[in-house]
Amino acid sequence: MLDLLAIGPEQENVQTWRKRCGISTESQIRLVKLSHMRYQHTELDTISAFLLDFGMTVAKRTDDEVWFRGYGTDQYVYYAKKGPKAFLGGTFEVESFHDLERATKLAGASAIEELTNAPGGGHMVHVTDPDGFLINLLFGQTPAPAGPFPEKLTYNYEDKKPRVRMFQRFTPGPAAVHKLGHYGLCTTQFESLVQFYTTNFNIVPTDYLYVSEDNRKRNVGLFAHIDRGEENVDHHCFFLNANSSSHVHHCSFEVHDFDTQSLGHHWLAGKGYKSVWGVGRHILGSQIFDYWWDTSGNMVEHYADGDLVNEQTPIGYGLAGDESLAVWGPELPPWFLQ
Repeated sequence: MLDLLAIGPEQENVQTWRKRCGISTESQIRLVKLSHMRYQHTELDTISAFLLDFGMTVAKRTDDEVWFRGYGTDQYVYYAKKGPKAFLGGTFEVESFHDLERATKLAGASAIEELTNAPGGGHMVHVTDPDGFLINLLFGQTPAPAGPFPEKLTYNYEDKKPRVRMFQRFTPGPAAVHKLGHYGLCTTQFESLVQFYTTNFNIVPTDYLYVSEDNRKRNVGLFAHIDRGEENVDHHCFFLNANSSSHVHHCSFEVHDFDTQSLGHHWLAGKGYKSVWGVGRHILGSQIFDYWWDTSGNMVEHYADGDLVNEQTPIGYGLAGDESLAVWGPELPPWFLQ
């Protein structure tokens, strides 16, 4: 196994990390962005009501499938299928049809499937990682028209007050979802999954979290982004957490700003849904966060104001623990990362 978990030198970027770890990009499947999540639910009506209150809209519905969209250019950001509760994986858009062909050669991969019923069409391959989680790869989907985008607010600060004779007024309602930002897995096979994702795909570390044992540091968490070279991308599209059991942790969707997020929090609370943790401000990624349980017992998050990184951003290493997760917010539930 490649030594992908060794604590690297300070100011090491993606290029030097790959060189140190001996990772070649020539045969990697090239990801472009995170597209949508896929889950199976026993009750489509119940989860549909929740996701509408969460800020999505229905793009298409059949008797046993629903596609939900945001106001970005993705045809849908969430796919729900009727059946016993199951996590069906995150979905990444890839650069080319050749990337799908390359993916079919991975162990546990499906054949290429044409999405004749899904909004925007396209083709997909389903791959099973070493811990049994699905990762879905999508190519050829027709983009959706975007918008409308919410108004960007003008703020009055203590030394500059540009908003004169203009008032901040808000309408209660769901926090409209823009796009899917990231998702994360808890795994009993942390080292194997780090190797699988960073060697087969252009997924690279943004931050590692470690524990100290017997005067030795051991990485137990990974926040990773899609390497698009000099292009700025989200701080993380994917994270892994070493755990005593393997399960999906949560998926996270971008909303416009802090006010939108706060209005959404109160809307969900008023509807009787169960809050997990939030509203608060993360440290790694800097996002303002708000976590909720959906009606099937899956954790979902609204976030706003996340960091951007590229190939020149130094890889970070930090001590794992509750204090590494938030700079402010409600007390962290003790079971949050279990």
